[in-house]
Amino acid sequence: MSEQTQNSMYDEVLEVLDKLRPFLQRDGGDVELVDVEDGIVKLRLMGACGSCPSSTITLKAGIERALVEEVEGITEVVQVF
Repeated sequence: MSEQTQNSMYDEVLEVLDKLRPFLQRDGGDVELVDVEDGIVKLRLMGACGSCPSSTITLKAGIERALVEEVEGITEVVQVF
């Protein structure tokens, strides 16, 4: 994947996360984009989301679904600590 494509994908991921952020913040959480590499998005859940027992569901059913649907080339989202 070219660097330009990688940068474009990173920017697209940021745009989607900005749309989702108000929902996370409403519950006292937030998300930080750590990296996008080879279609895998690495995120850090922060605030209440970082320690919430539902964080895996939030990550996979919410954030990952939105990113896979809206950003071409994204295949997976993983949480980093």
